[in-house]
Amino acid sequence: MTSPTLPVIDISPFLHPSSNPAEREACARTIYDACLNTGFYYLKNHGIPTALTDHILELARSFFLNASDEEKSSIARQAAGKGDGDGARGWQRVGENVTQGKRDWHEAVDLYRDVDDSLGAPYEVLQGPNRWPRTPASLQETYKSYMTDLLKLGEAVVRAMGYALDPEDEDVFVRQTTKSFWVMRIIGYPPLPSDSSEAGISCGEHTDYGCLTFLLADSTTGALQVQHRSGSWIDADPIPGTFVVNIGDMMERWTNGLWRSTMHRVIHRGGEWRFSVPFFYEPDFEARIKPLKNCVERTGGEEKYDEVVYGNFLRSKVEGNFF
Repeated sequence: MTSPTLPVIDISPFLHPSSNPAEREACARTIYDACLNTGFYYLKNHGIPTALTDHILELARSFFLNASDEEKSSIARQAAGKGDGDGARGWQRVGENVTQGKRDWHEAVDLYRDVDDSLGAPYEVLQGPNRWPRTPASLQETYKSYMTDLLKLGEAVVRAMGYALDPEDEDVFVRQTTKSFWVMRIIGYPPLPSDSSEAGISCGEHTDYGCLTFLLADSTTGALQVQHRSGSWIDADPIPGTFVVNIGDMMERWTNGLWRSTMHRVIHRGGEWRFSVPFFYEPDFEARIKPLKNCVERTGGEEKYDEVVYGNFLRSKVEGNFF
């Protein structure tokens, strides 16, 4: 593995109205270059206190290590149409997630944007209620507050990305994310067994589905790996006070491949559990995603991607995610 070479970007010019045009331009340029060259970067000065992010990780740790098997089973993901399951939300045991046909060596709780479930069960895929942990007792309230902060941050970053592509239309992505169908995963990675050929790895090679991922992870090093455009793998070790940010498949589609979503994986061989809480800032469920005209012009003049409805795209991915 090479030493970390991902850029560190200061997002504060797009968070503070008092920022001057030169500061916004410089920030947008660094984001443009990062999306073009690596698809991954560190984000600093994002406005979310370290005390809160530390607490988010501690709550995750407490759930995975202290919640009983009975409690975990009570909020387990269930197939759509079964009980109050929707095929996506809830706790997953080690090996339940699948990447490239192999089981991933982690536990997780998946949460999504709330939907109108007033008609009750049975639920279609992605249309049910979240299945929140009860341990620790403060987890749900704290995480909901944290999500509010992340939604504000996500809007600022996609605005900066829009500005980077066209300063005259900085809200081009904001308009498609006003009701972001966000996803949050609470993940616990136990150490990989010595022979993990059957189980796969902690999380197999993949790209993310939507717009942006904001990754909060504990201090474990040598676990998250990012594939450089050259094909080599880079360790994306945590830097205190930052998020690791990457772009997803919908951003690649919007930009007609100018900005490409990047393969990444987790191989956790440490002796203790690793904890992470990625937040996926996504398009609206009904958003229609197609290449932007100015990006088509920059990439040869032909559209390389068909239009998709994000919710349909997400549903097709979720239905193949589990063993």
